[in-house]
Amino acid sequence: MRVAGVGFRAGAAPADLVAALEGAGPVAALATVAEKAAALEGLAAGLGLPVLAVAVAGVETPSVSARVVGRFGTGSLAEAAALKGVEALGGRGAKLVMARRVVAGRLTLAVAGAGVEGEAQ
Repeated sequence: MRVAGVGFRAGAAPADLVAALEGAGPVAALATVAEKAAALEGLAAGLGLPVLAVAVAGVETPSVSARVVGRFGTGSLAEAAALKGVEALGGRGAKLVMARRVVAGRLTLAVAGAGVEGEAQ
């Protein structure tokens, strides 16, 4: 199971999300923080992917942005949301499987994956 974590700024477009997902492989869902979930649903309309609202504060990430730490309590919204999204779907031992990528300076996406209890990874 794989989940794409997404962070974005105002002005992000559906095409930005599609571009970020290129080469990411199949994902079961998109994840972001609750305050951005409704806007992400709008960006993802037509993709057929559920949007998960997850809590990311305190999640350690390889990437660190001082702005993101100040606002969300984690180094990378996309990386933390991907990891927490896997957990939200029942995955165990979530790990980042695609490095964070930034599209047009407006949207950031990272992918995490893990097996589900009883499922091979």
